[in-house]
Amino acid sequence: MNGLPLPQELYLIAHEQSGRPLAHPSSMALGLAGAALLELVIGERVTVSGGRGSLADDTPLGDAVVDGFLPMIRQDRSGGDVRTWIKQAAGDVYRHTQASLVTAGALAQVTRRRMGLLSQTRHEITDMAWVVRACSGVRAAAEGREPPDARCAALCGLVGVLEVDAALYLGQPSGQLVVRLRAIAAEHSPMIKEVVGIVETLTREAAIAVYR
Repeated sequence: MNGLPLPQELYLIAHEQSGRPLAHPSSMALGLAGAALLELVIGERVTVSGGRGSLADDTPLGDAVVDGFLPMIRQDRSGGDVRTWIKQAAGDVYRHTQASLVTAGALAQVTRRRMGLLSQTRHEITDMAWVVRACSGVRAAAEGREPPDARCAALCGLVGVLEVDAALYLGQPSGQLVVRLRAIAAEHSPMIKEVVGIVETLTREAAIAVYR
């Protein structure tokens, strides 16, 4: 992998420098789980078709968050149901992605006390250059300056699904930009389109469940 893996890049794009997430926690977790799975798809470790996935190669890619999917797939009893994989991985993926970014130096754990009240701990982005790098390929693809590779197309789709495009600072109407980002993913390859589509369905279901 060149640069940070997809879950880490998505995390950086989807948070303000203060550590505040730009999407609901349940949607964020599903997006990060989808990003980890997409990294395995792009790395030719997993194939996906018709909502089912299969393990093509169990050689780790070298990232703990992404490779954490592999034992789960090996022990799978769902018949390769990709929805089940993503929902299962979403339970811990946020915490693991956050920890990996702390190790990389992109996040710092900061505790502050406000107005004499209980202290609050956040994971703040140490330098916005991390976010600029994570956004660069997505920005170039959205503006049509560079054709996206598979990882960029996958990240575009997930940014569009989570609607965390504010970090891109492209000056385009958000609705129009989200449509464009989803289209980039859909046009790149059937497997990327399918996984991004499953993440979108799951985030919509999670959003409905919140308001029930």
